[in-house]
Parts: sequence; structure tokens; C-alpha cells
Amino acid sequence: MNFPTRPHHANVPTLTEVIEFDPEGDKLLPMPVVEVSEAQLSQRILTDVQRQIDSMLEFRLRESMQPLLAQFTETLMQDLRDELSRTMRDVVTRAVAQEAAKLRNNR
Repeated sequence: MNFPTRPHHANVPTLTEVIEFDPEGDKLLPMPVVEVSEAQLSQRILTDVQRQIDSMLEFRLRESMQPLLAQFTETLMQDLRDELSRTMRDVVTRAVAQEAAKLRNNR
């Protein structure tokens, strides 16, 4: 089994620059205080709550409508099959009657 060899020290990058640490210069600046009016805050909260409610209602509506739509689709498909079957029977009955009339007239 071949194991990778370790690189030679000449190929390893080395740190060439030293940066001194200034403990006083690294303090965080305070965040500027942004004043928000009560009306703006109320509007922001209302918008967030409305978005959450809309999302929840859409989910619940889809969840409750899915079985109803599946049942409706199945009923509709059965009605369409029945109607198609009746129409086909009528078309075939007429075609047979027309052909029988032609055969009688040709005798």
C-alpha cells in the first residue's frame, strides 16, 4: 500500500509577517440606535403576523380541500365515462340502423 509522503519543509508556506494586536483598537463600536415610531413598529408586526396567518390558512385550505377535490374528480370521471358510453351506444345504434336501411334498399 502506498501512503502519500509528507512534503519537504521547503514546500510548506511559512508566516513571514507579524501583526501586533492592539487590545484597545479592537473594541466594538456601539450600534446606532434607530428610533422606530409606534405606528411603524405596529405596522411591521402586523405585516409579519398577517404573512404567517396567510401561510397557515393556505396550508390548512390545501390540506382540507385535497380529499374533496379527489372525490369530486373521481365522480366527474365516472360521470364522463357514463356519458361517453351512452353517446357511443347511440352513435353505434344509428350507424347500424343506417347500414341496415341501405342493405334493405339495395335488394
